[in-house]
Amino acid sequence: MNHQTLSMRLERVAAHVPAGARLADIGSDHGYLPVALIRRGLITAAVAGEVALSSFHAAQRTVNDNDLHGQISVRLADGLAAIKPDDAISAITLCGMGGETIRDILEAGKAHLSGHEKLILQPNGGEQPLRQWLMDNGYRIVGEEVLHENRFDYEIIVAERASEPVIYDIRELFFGPLHLQKRSAAFAQKWQRRLSLRQKTLAQLTRAQQVLPQDKVQALKREVQWISELLG
Repeated sequence: MNHQTLSMRLERVAAHVPAGARLADIGSDHGYLPVALIRRGLITAAVAGEVALSSFHAAQRTVNDNDLHGQISVRLADGLAAIKPDDAISAITLCGMGGETIRDILEAGKAHLSGHEKLILQPNGGEQPLRQWLMDNGYRIVGEEVLHENRFDYEIIVAERASEPVIYDIRELFFGPLHLQKRSAAFAQKWQRRLSLRQKTLAQLTRAQQVLPQDKVQALKREVQWISELLG
């Protein structure tokens, strides 16, 4: 993967970035996403934010190698602190982190959000607590996608600030409200794989015959039931 050939995962993230956006890519790593989008003429400006010094220098190199330092600002900062008011950011990408980590970054950086940005989030697991944060903070989920790459299932969640309260029920938070409506083949295949894993875990716990927290066992059984019902 480089600034010209993004991974399938980042290509799908890129597809959700609005044309002409001013992008903040938080946790930008090598800066491949903003560089690719600028080179393709799809966005007008970008901030590449990194908290890790090695990734910050890597993003600087990518931007300088492409002579894009006039359009992409690479900043060493913690989360959304990379964003300044005069950046006029209209889209934020947060990719390749756990859903809880993305949630924590959004929570810690709420002061840097204007409420007009589109959030394009690609969590590596932990989608449920991330959806919970979006609901609790007045964001509506406007796009959801599942893709399978290199033996892993990835989700993309796109959200915008809503004009009225957003309420999702517990299953919508677990599976994704739009996924439950569309039920794509990739979504069904993901949950088929998850069902097998959860059933194996339950069987192992039963065979282990050790005292386990009942709330955890019950939660696992409930998930198995929900997934079984989903898959019909």
